[in-house]
Amino acid sequence: MIRQILLAPGADELNYEIRGIVKKAKIIESLGFEITWENIGDPIQKSNTIPAWMKEIVQELVSDDKTYGYADSKGMLQTRQYLAALNNKRSGVQITAEDILFFNGLGDAIAKLYQFLIPTARIIGPSPAYSTHSSAEAAHANSLPITYRLDPDNNWYPDMEDLYNKVKYNPNIVGLLIINPDNPTGMVYPREVLERFVSIAREFNLLLIADEIYQNITYNGYEAISLSEVIGDLPGISLKGISKEFPWPGSRCGWMEFYNKGASEEFNKLCTTLENAKMIEVCSTMLPQLAIPKVMSHPAYQSYRKEANERIGKRSRIMEEVLAGVPGIKFNKTKGAFYNTIVFDESMLNERQHLPVEDTRVKGFLDQWLSEGDMPHDKRFVYNLLASEGICVVPVSSFCSNLRGFRVTLLEENEDKFRDTFTKIANSIRAYLKSA
Repeated sequence: MIRQILLAPGADELNYEIRGIVKKAKIIESLGFEITWENIGDPIQKSNTIPAWMKEIVQELVSDDKTYGYADSKGMLQTRQYLAALNNKRSGVQITAEDILFFNGLGDAIAKLYQFLIPTARIIGPSPAYSTHSSAEAAHANSLPITYRLDPDNNWYPDMEDLYNKVKYNPNIVGLLIINPDNPTGMVYPREVLERFVSIAREFNLLLIADEIYQNITYNGYEAISLSEVIGDLPGISLKGISKEFPWPGSRCGWMEFYNKGASEEFNKLCTTLENAKMIEVCSTMLPQLAIPKVMSHPAYQSYRKEANERIGKRSRIMEEVLAGVPGIKFNKTKGAFYNTIVFDESMLNERQHLPVEDTRVKGFLDQWLSEGDMPHDKRFVYNLLASEGICVVPVSSFCSNLRGFRVTLLEENEDKFRDTFTKIANSIRAYLKSA
């Protein structure tokens, strides 16, 4: 018994179904069944091969004793200078090394960003929402997250009328979050949409925040435009990292780029507070920071990234070929990152639908899971798919959304296995919707 309650009212919003469903998949796996993991964006898990030249860079750094010490509190100066120069090649806002701050992964950066905002200062973000953002925003505010709608009937582009009205009639909204390319939908914003975000931010004096970790992962003719290219003189933060791009998710290496710190006294205070918090923490991990300029400036890097993007693009076309014609769902082709979100026609869903499960042990677990109280229809499908086919996906209802569907990845390097997985998913959708 504790004498006082411990958790803030918004703390129960810190859920992460992307990993949570793994517990159930592991139960089935422990019974001797193979699981196809489509729940998380980990390229390494899907046999992504790290090129030898990249490993050699890291090996050389590891052999240097200096890489075992503390880094500069804000991040290694030469790396920050390199990244500032990279940004400044674009025709947009210019920055220096002093405008860059490193963290132990982008998740750490996101948590720190919301941590120092007063509870009444709200950041509106997209829905479906990436859980790390929506959970952190809700926890800091002790309330449900505030979101604007991404429209599956319009390429997953944001409903700008919905966004405008929510900002206009909620004076507590101080910032606007953009995820571009988007997780979980795989959408990439065209310039006119980004310019509309900037217009709304200018009208209501908002801070612009862009999660751009997938910025260099686009394909099939689409390219991501950075926040720095459209923000003008407004205050803004870009969130970036190497987890997906190199890929090196285990490095836990992400950073913030501050745009126009002098545009607002309040924004300047926030930037200073984040920098001071990092000083108290001492520093972020040194090894990946030192690797960034060496990897990104390597002669093979651009071709490596281009080829990787082309492979993802090809898999996105296979996915479209397999899923686009399936009745009962809304399918939008993926343009960036390596996710797709498939949405059901909700009028076709009910609690009697099911998929066949041959193994009695697995069926017993499925029945137990489905009895866990009031459950969204998409979660019921996800559990049925896991039990029937051993395919682990994530329900859209877990992404702070009223839509019903599921997110998948485009990471499987073996194209035959990739096609087989999505053929099974397509057949499962057909069977599930016809089952009751």
